[in-house]
Amino acid sequence: MTIHLYFSLVPEALIASMLEPEQFGQYYATGHSYKSKGQAIFFEVDPKFRHEFFNIDEGFERCVAHPDGTPKNSVYISVYRVLEHIPVSALGKLYLGTAYGQTLGLSRADSFPAKGKGLHMYQDLAPINSLVVSAQDPKTYYEKVTSQPNKFIRFPGLCFVELELGALATDPGAGAVGDLPYSFVHHLREALLEVDPAGKQSKLVHRVHSLEFPYRMIKNGIYIGNGSDLVFYKMPSHEELRQDHSSWWRSCNL
Repeated sequence: MTIHLYFSLVPEALIASMLEPEQFGQYYATGHSYKSKGQAIFFEVDPKFRHEFFNIDEGFERCVAHPDGTPKNSVYISVYRVLEHIPVSALGKLYLGTAYGQTLGLSRADSFPAKGKGLHMYQDLAPINSLVVSAQDPKTYYEKVTSQPNKFIRFPGLCFVELELGALATDPGAGAVGDLPYSFVHHLREALLEVDPAGKQSKLVHRVHSLEFPYRMIKNGIYIGNGSDLVFYKMPSHEELRQDHSSWWRSCNL
């Protein structure tokens, strides 16, 4: 059986598995008997990738089928400082698994989204899980905490997603909440009002925030970088998801 290498974000881990991505997403989200539920977000990593920080060869040796022939679900190779030791060149498709085991694969985009007006909200996925509002576009936000920091806070790499703010992006004080599902809207407004493009560029909303978030609130896609290298995985539009990935779309909105 083929052995796959997966980089999980929930939680951050490097895992060897005999399961194909869709099977792994179902297993990681629900377990064998569908007794547990939780989002699964992971990248497929080039199985030829090696780094002295990881015992990948030993992990592959332990990833063997069970006596009855069923595939090995997972062998954890590392659960510590994974992102900083994987170059983006080794990353393949990104998979978003719903709490019900449906999996959507995203390919790397050739370019970043066009810059828009208004403020932004970023959910950091690895190596931290903070929620931040900012006047900075995604690329600048990434650079200011990695390759070109202007404060003491610095990370070797970062994976994050931009979430929709709706009318609050341009009118945080009086903008209509609409269908925003956030339970902390009052606190969110206060944080947004402190952000000033000419002054305070970013404001922490939550130091530690749940890694689970509504997939329908992804604004453009997911960003991941290591050092000076940043790449973008584009999220399909809601219409595309309804038409081409209807089972996944229904599952993520239950």
